[in-house]
Amino acid sequence: MGAAVIPARRLVGAAIGLGLDRAFGEPPTRWHPLVHFGTLMGAIEERLYRDERAAGVGYAGAGLAIGLIAGRLVSSTALATALSVGGRSLASSASSVASPLEAGDLEAARARLTALVGRDPRALDEAEVARAVVESLAENTVDAIVAPALFAAVLGARGTLGYRAINTMDAMVGHRSLRYRHFGTAAARLDDVANWVPARVTAALVAMVRPRRARAVLHAVRVQAPAHPSPNSGVAEAAFAAALGLTLGGRNVYGERVEVRPPLGAGRPARAGDIEAARRLSRDVTVALGLALVAVATLVTRRRMRGASWA
Repeated sequence: MGAAVIPARRLVGAAIGLGLDRAFGEPPTRWHPLVHFGTLMGAIEERLYRDERAAGVGYAGAGLAIGLIAGRLVSSTALATALSVGGRSLASSASSVASPLEAGDLEAARARLTALVGRDPRALDEAEVARAVVESLAENTVDAIVAPALFAAVLGARGTLGYRAINTMDAMVGHRSLRYRHFGTAAARLDDVANWVPARVTAALVAMVRPRRARAVLHAVRVQAPAHPSPNSGVAEAAFAAALGLTLGGRNVYGERVEVRPPLGAGRPARAGDIEAARRLSRDVTVALGLALVAVATLVTRRRMRGASWA
């Protein structure tokens, strides 16, 4: 959709929502609408579950409808964006792992890592814990910051809460397992489609806020990211790896399943101190996105005022 037909208030509302999240963070767990959405989708899964893709389509359709209806009820783009974005929570979770890791308390870092990633942390050393956090920051900068803000800017409250419903369903049933091999396909594919543009916008923002590494970022995204099993996570992780001068990727263990991810970037392995650098990069991307949304809103408003003056 062209900028000229996007209402400036949606662009500004999305930017305000980003700011509200940075200032206040997410609501308490007991009041958070996404927590209640997850509970509701768990009940729907119990009713609809069959090891078939058709059942998964029904599940994904129901969840998307709930998200869109919630957006219509909320109506405020700024409020809906603030509820959908989780940048402050993401940064806090990353820091909670970095602190014990930098202090040499590997067991505590491993325990806290489970709030960020699904991989088995028990055998991870310092470098692997740091890699997991940096990769999570990269992926979730798309999922929890850029994507909900972009959907808010283009489609308003319904767009951002609809997106968040998609992303939450993917986290619940979209992963590869025997139970969700067929049932979770629709949610996973819907999430892939929804995140395709935001992932690439994230990579562009990474290059923008780290201009000295922009060429390396674009090379990693173009050449290395396609080898990643995810069409979107690979883009974000490649961009972060190149911007930070790291090499990400490697062996990940998820229960009894092992995945070997391709190398992304061309630097050294991650260390504990790189978590803070990745956290700052995610923050800078957020700020750049907010400023860009306001800038586009200003251009849209000026164009419309100019057009009105000639009417």
